[in-house]
Amino acid sequence: MHLVVDIGNTDIVCGFYTETEWKVILRTPTHQPWSAIRMEHWIQKELTDKGFPDRTVDSILISSVVPSVLTQIQKGLEHWVNYPVKVMGPKLYATLPIEVISPDEIGADLVANSVYAHTNYSSSDVLIVDFGTALTFTLVDAQGKMQGVSIAPGLKTAVKSLFSETAQLPEVPLEMPNSALGHDTVSAIQSGILWGYVGMVKEMISRVKEERGQGVKVIATGGLSSILTPLEAYFDEVNKLITLEGLRIVAQQ
Repeated sequence: MHLVVDIGNTDIVCGFYTETEWKVILRTPTHQPWSAIRMEHWIQKELTDKGFPDRTVDSILISSVVPSVLTQIQKGLEHWVNYPVKVMGPKLYATLPIEVISPDEIGADLVANSVYAHTNYSSSDVLIVDFGTALTFTLVDAQGKMQGVSIAPGLKTAVKSLFSETAQLPEVPLEMPNSALGHDTVSAIQSGILWGYVGMVKEMISRVKEERGQGVKVIATGGLSSILTPLEAYFDEVNKLITLEGLRIVAQQ
């Protein structure tokens, strides 16, 4: 069994896979008082609870966009398996089947997404829309070169910002409203943010296709990728595991 770990701004996601399928996927909030021991104990307990207490993990690859958390997570996993753990970074990027732009700056999750996109759609330019803490648009061309990235606040980030910066507006559930105009405070916020994001994503897809051609494939990922249902027709694929799949491809090369 192999393990890939995606340390994001909101959650840490751990995916355990064999040669044929994902066996276990674990998720926990990123911002906790992590220590190496806490990480080791947490993952052991989670695997035991899932029915895999004695499985041997043959390799581990970590992707992280939160440097302050990475060190303790890496140390805990290395102590658990008793061998060095690989981390996505510029040295590893040089071995990938894609060309990474700004390797010292770009998020490792975007690199993993691009690996997945180019591996599965190698004859086309691919735009990856990732609905995470940030909403990102990443284009990788048919030759495997990352052409550029666009970043906006994610859906939850937008809702929390509105909630925290205003005195009378509540934090609302992310549910797609039927109407463009709300009839109370909750539905008004939902319509403004969610329909607003539908419009933003449509516009970004349209502009990319104007620049790169109508043959661009568009794929969506991230935990919130299924919320904006009016966008379904704009995506060639919706897959919440694209980042983990990209890390799996890197780990197996």
